[in-house]
Amino acid sequence: MTFLKSYRLLVLLVFYLLYVGQPTALQAQGKDGQTDIYTSDKVLEFILSADYNTLLKDRGDERSYHPAILSYTDTDGLVTVINLKVMVRGNRRRDPTVCGFPPLMLNFPRKSIKHTIFKDINKVKLVTHCINEDYVMREYLVYKLYNVLTENSFRVRLCRITYQDLNQKRKTEQKLAFLIEDDNDVAARNKGKKVPDKLIINMSETDEDATALLCYFQYMIGNTDWSVPYRHNIKLYTTSLSTPPIPVPYDFDYSGIVSAPYAQPPPEFNLSSVRQRLFRGYTYPELVTQKTINTFNARRTSLYGVYQQNGLLSRSYQKSTFKYLDAFFETINSPKKHESRIQKQAAKNEKLYISVKGL
Repeated sequence: MTFLKSYRLLVLLVFYLLYVGQPTALQAQGKDGQTDIYTSDKVLEFILSADYNTLLKDRGDERSYHPAILSYTDTDGLVTVINLKVMVRGNRRRDPTVCGFPPLMLNFPRKSIKHTIFKDINKVKLVTHCINEDYVMREYLVYKLYNVLTENSFRVRLCRITYQDLNQKRKTEQKLAFLIEDDNDVAARNKGKKVPDKLIINMSETDEDATALLCYFQYMIGNTDWSVPYRHNIKLYTTSLSTPPIPVPYDFDYSGIVSAPYAQPPPEFNLSSVRQRLFRGYTYPELVTQKTINTFNARRTSLYGVYQQNGLLSRSYQKSTFKYLDAFFETINSPKKHESRIQKQAAKNEKLYISVKGL
């Protein structure tokens, strides 16, 4: 074991002793991190009112929260009104040349939401329509794909939001969006604790089964825009001293299966488009590899069902997505193609691994 690896493991050990042993807020309340808002597939409808001219101009590196009002009607027909704060978030999608309507962070006051559907939430990421709500649905479904494969995944909730300008200077519009489960809640739901982003952990130091699943999943969706050590579109959590950290992916708008108009593969890989697949994992033991392939094959029907059961997708996109998934399953189930497209690339990665730092 190298000195650097030993040092990182020592730091992780100290982190675990200091923090993982302490109950999180959710655990202290006897909850497992699974909030009501993510247990339903029903589209959540609400009105979000704000001064959008001011909010949407505030996209710099030093951004501020802006006052907003969220209101929704419950199943009994009662209207609930919540005062909150919102802020523009994101990296690439914060750029006004990329997104006309950027993603937002919703910041709820805990005391005033105890009896609302947002009762277990403080801050939550909202993925908005950006340039076209079709891509909202596409990315939302990628999260649902990973939910099919593992509990080590972010839960999401599809929303239909009516955006009303408080100053009546912008036209009211209704668009699809989705909420993303907080990363601390993902860890708590799986009886773990999030590893700080500043702690550098190489992919070889993470849980082998979970990482193999992650790498094959990223290959399936055609996503190369991620990195474990740089925590680019990856979060880590750990459950005990005896087990390595588990990686959890997010932000899939640069994947081939989504094919957002602004998406380009990282220049380091010399790929022609995001639709071109490139395996970014290592060579895993035969038992781990076969277990991973078996997992995908066993849940193939459910993976396709994510798209078959969605009535908001165009038929052309469904058809092209099925073909894209077909190509993946053809690769992992053909010894020859698996060897040439995955195993050989994995061997190359072990000799010279290219990490994507992101923005």
